[in-house]
Parts: sequence; C-alpha cells; structure tokens
Amino acid sequence: MSQRAPWTVGEVADLTRLSIRTLHHYDAIGLLRPSGRSEGNYRLYTPADLGRLHRVLTFRDLGFPLAEIARLLDAQESEQLAALNLRAALLRTELGRVQRQLEQVTSLLGERPGEGAFPMNNDDIKEIFDGFDHQQYEPEVQERWGDTDAYRQSAERTRRYTKADWTRIKAEGEALNAQYTALMDRGVSPTSTEAQAVAAEHRAYFQRWFYDPSVEMMRGLAAMWVQDERFTRNIDRARSGLAAYQSAAVTAWADAQS
Repeated sequence: MSQRAPWTVGEVADLTRLSIRTLHHYDAIGLLRPSGRSEGNYRLYTPADLGRLHRVLTFRDLGFPLAEIARLLDAQESEQLAALNLRAALLRTELGRVQRQLEQVTSLLGERPGEGAFPMNNDDIKEIFDGFDHQQYEPEVQERWGDTDAYRQSAERTRRYTKADWTRIKAEGEALNAQYTALMDRGVSPTSTEAQAVAAEHRAYFQRWFYDPSVEMMRGLAAMWVQDERFTRNIDRARSGLAAYQSAAVTAWADAQS
C-alpha cells in the first residue's frame, strides 16, 4: 500500500482488513465519509479520516452499535467519557460473571463428593453474612412481593445455592459497597455518571443472583434502603451514610432510564 496520503478505498481496506463493502456502508450512513475525491471521482481518505476510522473500530470492538458510534463521535468529549464509563461498568459486570463461572467450575473440580455441594440453611447463611438474618424480613417481603414473579424467581434460585454461592454473593456485595465508598471518599455526587454506572452494576448484581428487577423495582428498593431503618442500619455497617448514597445513585440511574 502507498505510504503517502490520501489513500484509496482499496488501500484502506488492505490496511484495516475491512471489506470495501463495509467502508462503502460507513460512507453511506455518514459514519466515515472520505474527505477527498480523485479526478475519477474515487473516494480518497486523509490521515484525519483514518483517525476517525480508528475511533469507529475501537467503539465497535467495545460493543457500541454503529448509530451510537456516529452520535458519540460528533458529541462533546464529556458525553463520550460518560458512555465509556458506563461501558466499563458493564464490562466489569460481565467480567465478574465470567469469573464467577470459572470459580464455580474450579470449585467443582476441587470438591470431594458431597463437600460444600448442598444448599445452605438460614443459620449457615447468617454465619456467612456476619450475623445478618435475612429471614427477619420474610413476613413483610411476602406481604409486599409474595405474588410477584420476582419473589418466585428469587425463591427458586436461592433455595439451590451452596455455601460457595453465598460466599460469592457476599464478596460481590462487598465489592459494590467498596465502589460506592470510593466515590464517597472522592466527594463524587451520587447523581454523577460514575455513581450511576455503579448503580447499573448494582442492578446487574440482583439480576445475576436473585431476580430481574425492573427500573421501578430498583427505585422502590432505593427508597426502602433509607425509609426502613433496619436496612439503613445494615447497609451503613460498611460505611456511615452509604445507604443514603447508594439510594440516591440508584434513584438517579432509574430517572435516567425514563
């Protein structure tokens, strides 16, 4: 390929290993329009065009749809950073899911028959969670959500969890708390993009282990964390003010979904 700009569509295709058809498509949808034309009206790409193409491919590899990439490349830098922060949060969640699966496989490979493979009773769970007894909330949980799909889904999933599962649930919950408290230490607003990214991970945590909460369910949970002193007291064991902070972050995230 010629080392001198501008470059033809064929040369760019060779350089990037994209098809000429793909480059034509990017041109047609306004994602990457070559700045120049030859005397024969062929597309010619400048160094600036290749710089934009590099950003297009980076965003594409991160999972952004083409329409979103086009919008982001023409948006303010702050909006691009917000989108990348959210994508980073989602990737961390996915990484956690894959890591959990790997740990489960490793655990099964290392277990002797029957060792740690049976579901836990409430006393076992209470021991793992440092004395916190989730069953004290069971009557009002049944009254409030007993007829919902979420309650049935959670009950069905958790009744099969082993000690290894509950230990991972605790560890992931503590990791979430650590992310919130790190933001608190830096003085980051709970309504910021960073805090909302952690709130999105918080929802994914519920989806991974318990049930699929709707946006409104997350809003309801956020309210309960500060309205019910038992929840506030338990959450604030990790850090004073944590319940209010994560409640505000999840509420801001829920508002942003509307």
